[in-house]
Parts: sequence; structure tokens; C-alpha cells
Amino acid sequence: MRLSRLILPLIAVSALAACATNAPAPAANLAAAGPAPAPMPGYDWFLNRDGPEAILAYGVANSDEVKLHLRCQAGSGALELTAASEKPGREIHLESGGDTERYSAASEPAGVHDGELLTARATTKDPVFQRFRRLGWIASWSDEERHIYAAHPAAKAGIEEFFTVCG
Repeated sequence: MRLSRLILPLIAVSALAACATNAPAPAANLAAAGPAPAPMPGYDWFLNRDGPEAILAYGVANSDEVKLHLRCQAGSGALELTAASEKPGREIHLESGGDTERYSAASEPAGVHDGELLTARATTKDPVFQRFRRLGWIASWSDEERHIYAAHPAAKAGIEEFFTVCG
């Protein structure tokens, strides 16, 4: 009999939990300090150097699965951003540890996979990239949904090298 009394409250609590959403916090309320997001298994940051060009990409090793791609010419301080998107967009919205920035972007079909590629220009001195350099993670916002790209410990040296090379 006691078990039957618990079933209805458990169903109600389960229904409420299913309805709960993780709504994004307004930019002003994002915590600058706090625990770092956990790296996602199978995904990481990868550094590739080809002469004066440096590329830092977040995705799956040795695949076309890339979520965010940063490119620079050595010493330029200028970044070219490429972000994967499910649909066409006009901006790349990034956040790291409380710093946020929106970059005007061009959109084109991805070709390699479904969806779009958004491209934009930025600088290594932008606060969001300086915070990313220190913390080892950056998030991309799309349709009020936050996608966190956190480095595994071994990849943090590659992030530092990328920003050192880029200037």
C-alpha cells in the first residue's frame, strides 16, 4: 500500500524534471569563476602548423567532425573563425568564462556534411579569446543553446602555442 502512495508523487516529480530546461544565463550573469566544464570524450582541441599558418580546431581527431576552427598567420593577431551550424546564420556568438562576443559572419553550405559553415574575423586580443587561452574552454551559442568546447589536459599546451604563434 505504501508503494502505491509513492507512485503518483514520483510521476509528478518526474514530469516536472522532464519539463525543466537549462535556459541560458544572461551574459551579465555568467560566472567568470567556477569549475571548468568537463571535456567531452572523443572531442578535443588540435593544433596544426603549416609554415606561417596555425590552425586550432575543436572536433574529432582525423575526421571532418569539426565544431570550431581558428586560423591565423604567425604574428598577425588576426583570426579567421569557422563554426559549424545546423542552419544559415549571420553571427558567431562565443563565450568563455563570462566574456562574450558576437562576430558578424558569412554563411555557406558545409558541403562535407549537412548544415552550414559560418566564417568571421576576430583578433587574438579580444577578451573572449584571452579568457579561452587562460581557461582552456570556449562555448558557442546557437538558437539559445550553449555548446561547450573544453580541452582535455594534454591539449591545453596546443592552445597556448596557437596564441603564442598568432601574436
